Amino acid sequence: MSEAKRTRREFLKATSAGAAGLAMVGGLNLAKSVHAAGSDRIKIALVGCGGRGTGAAANCLNVQHVLKQQIQLVAVADAFENRAKGALGQLKNQFPEQVDVPADRVFVGLDAYQKAIDCGIDLVVMAAPPGFRPSHYAYAIEKGKHVFMEKPCCTDAPGYRTLVAANKMADQKGLKVGVGLQRHHQAGYIRGVQEIHDGKLGDVMFLRVYWNGGAIWIRGREPGMTEMQYQVHNWYHFCWLSGDNITEQHVHNIDIANWVMCKDGDWQKAHPVEANGMGGCQVRNNRGIGQIFDHHYVEFTYADGTKCFSQCRQQPNTWSSVSEFVHGTKGNRGVEVRGGPKLESNNPYDQEHIDLIKAIRDGKPFNEGWFGAVSSMTATLGRMATYSGQVVKWDEAVEKGPNEFPERLAWDANPRAMPDAQGNYPMPVPGVYKPY
Repeated sequence: MSEAKRTRREFLKATSAGAAGLAMVGGLNLAKSVHAAGSDRIKIALVGCGGRGTGAAANCLNVQHVLKQQIQLVAVADAFENRAKGALGQLKNQFPEQVDVPADRVFVGLDAYQKAIDCGIDLVVMAAPPGFRPSHYAYAIEKGKHVFMEKPCCTDAPGYRTLVAANKMADQKGLKVGVGLQRHHQAGYIRGVQEIHDGKLGDVMFLRVYWNGGAIWIRGREPGMTEMQYQVHNWYHFCWLSGDNITEQHVHNIDIANWVMCKDGDWQKAHPVEANGMGGCQVRNNRGIGQIFDHHYVEFTYADGTKCFSQCRQQPNTWSSVSEFVHGTKGNRGVEVRGGPKLESNNPYDQEHIDLIKAIRDGKPFNEGWFGAVSSMTATLGRMATYSGQVVKWDEAVEKGPNEFPERLAWDANPRAMPDAQGNYPMPVPGVYKPY
């Protein structure tokens, strides 16, 4: 069976079996077999060649001069040929000495990620549409590769469970994992969160997080596209691929709330226990384009009763804010502050790659897959609440949340959300949509 046609259930089964096998050998550390500490070159592959993928690969290549460590792009992969070739051309122009990708290492199609991961690389940069992230990540870890994956890391509960299994496998193998929640590598956030953990604001009473802005891009249907090709092409507007804007975009701010609440370093406990909310699609003419909302409001509740009030919106000519605030018994303020630790770069998009590659080179523990998984699932929990209008519990959502991924992944297969006779896609209806 082609890897592109494997179901989510098969990925989960394979990943769980792999993790179990590793446990039996006592957590054998395989990192040095992937990249020997002190060697002179790290070979990377780019999977997902859109704007963010091209940017992430550029950030990775850009830190060579800081680390004095040779970093070379040797393969690219994308579902669509024009995107793979377009990204490669752009990166060749920008980094002519660091790009060595002949034609036979330009991979195209739904199984292109496998071919790129299997061509002798050390590190894979993952930036395909988020719905693919869990299966791509699981495959890379199974093959013993270090990973940088863009956020969000999953769009549904089965994807989250795949991430958790792969994170355990990465830890057992000693693999290093970076996640594109770059505020963790930004001096003002590092200092701000540390001050909150040190008690500067007293006990946290509640948090407020926002990503309110304007409209997002839309990619039209091109002649001859199958329904699967169209949805992957216009991925932001389909829940199985983007998780809706609360997951794809607002995850950045939700992750900050989780970070503030993660006082003991255990990310598997640093999440809300329930969510309730409301949302809808008011201004985006979306029915014939996709199926996502243009606004969400969620009240998250953590295990100790702390509330986080979350807003995200993609509506033109409305109040815009991308920010996070903490209210404590000794005062309140934004999470990001001035100052902070001295970092190698003032650009957090570069710094996250510096920190990842230093960990690879030095053989130090580094797995951001944990907060990537938890914060992505937290955003998904919020979406399940806004879609349903119900109070949605974390444990039940993780265990029983619906599988948004297609039953069969192929260009000639049908996704779960199909247009009706008028060309309109089904939209979630609160009170009708079932969270689990």
